[in-house]
Amino acid sequence: MPGEVSLSARHLAKRYGGVVALADGNLEVSSGEVVALMGANGSGKSTLGKILTGAVVPDSGTLLLDGEETRFSSPHAARRAGIAAVYQELSLIPDMTVAENIWLAHEPLSRGLVKKRERRERTANLLELFRGVVGPRLEPGALVSGLSPGERQIVEILKALSAKPRVMILDEATASLDGEQVARLFELVRSWKAEGMALVFVSHRMEEIFRIADRAVVLRSGRNVGEAELSKTTEEELISLMIEGGVAERRIEHPPGPAGEEAFLRVQDLRAPGVDGVSLELARGEVVGLGGLQGQGQTELLRALFGALPHSGRILLEGREARLAHPRQAMRRGMAFVPGDRGREGLLQVRSILENLLLPSWRRYGRLLRIKRARRDAERIAGELGIVMGSLDDPVNTLSGGNAQKVVLGKWLLRRPRILLLDDPTKGVDVGAKGELYAMLGDLRKEGVAILFYSSDDEELLGLCDRVLVMREGRVRKELRSTELTRSALVSASVGSGGER
Repeated sequence: MPGEVSLSARHLAKRYGGVVALADGNLEVSSGEVVALMGANGSGKSTLGKILTGAVVPDSGTLLLDGEETRFSSPHAARRAGIAAVYQELSLIPDMTVAENIWLAHEPLSRGLVKKRERRERTANLLELFRGVVGPRLEPGALVSGLSPGERQIVEILKALSAKPRVMILDEATASLDGEQVARLFELVRSWKAEGMALVFVSHRMEEIFRIADRAVVLRSGRNVGEAELSKTTEEELISLMIEGGVAERRIEHPPGPAGEEAFLRVQDLRAPGVDGVSLELARGEVVGLGGLQGQGQTELLRALFGALPHSGRILLEGREARLAHPRQAMRRGMAFVPGDRGREGLLQVRSILENLLLPSWRRYGRLLRIKRARRDAERIAGELGIVMGSLDDPVNTLSGGNAQKVVLGKWLLRRPRILLLDDPTKGVDVGAKGELYAMLGDLRKEGVAILFYSSDDEELLGLCDRVLVMREGRVRKELRSTELTRSALVSASVGSGGER
């Protein structure tokens, strides 16, 4: 049974100008308990989490720690009180080592000097927690810039753990992890829970929420709209709380594949770092998925096709060989690439929504910038995508995750691409925003846009794609289409237990 309440948020509110980020946020989490904080993007859950960790100061409301009223003026103050957070958007410094990042601002010291040997030993002990689910390059002296997204996420988790928190907030902390890494993290969560830690778990993956959490608290439009014990509720009931107007359709029908279309894009024996001889074809109006376990070359394949990675092999567009040695060349041929890490690769965080939307398209408005036309086009695409914002002039980092992802997509839609390369575009995005993205892809498909789509969500691949190319170790091992497109076939091909092409 959970012990006394460790952290309690009551009637918290936060406004940014004319935008209400949080109207009435409430949350209680007890020692030895995992509480899932749920809600669509823009529901206020990120703002509530940032208030709990001192990153945001509320306009009103009460925060209690062990029954006593408190207020954190900074993340450092929250960490001193025993509250740590792990975010999807990482706080790591790429040019520093794993050990330096984990112990930043609380290094073991002796007479004002860092005890480097002790820091390295402590880091090695923390890394042991994930032994067997990470590669050998994840060691104390490794530079963070050379790590995979999953490895960087693990460093972020260990950074939070190094502070020995009493309350830990995991905000989309599994988004970049593969299945084995998630399983190990959940083993650790159960052990921390048994030791009396209080945990707040934020995830859009329903299966994970039901695996690890005890209770769910649901926000909508900045307010609490429900709470449920997960052993006594269903996914459909939670989704109906998250989305006003009833239960969202989580599976979409398989769209009919293009009949008799010749290949618009043909790739032959493509080789790049992480890609080992991939051949594929993509027709106009076709959605082709890239499946398999995470980190099997899907991202590298997309980046190589966009000219962002050096590569060899042949790429043909409409039957003619295309030289794509740089993203500019790919853009001229009608290609667009939506990266999976929107925070690092997709957006200029300190710039406005307007500037981000127009980033790939400035030259289209001439040397003497036609700002009125540019703004009109940005307003049009923002309206079509349903971006919830105060103004186009607001910094893009004020948007919720789903709306930020719409900006990443919108800046490319302004260019009217012929080929759209998508790298896990719904990672960390709620079910409502996912539905909107699916509808957009359907519209683009009808317009003849060819779409190559990687997703870490098997259900998404099965629901969206005409065909799925399952990758393993940089190669396409199996192609699934029509009646073969089943979860069991996809999993079997991903782990290598099915027939290979």
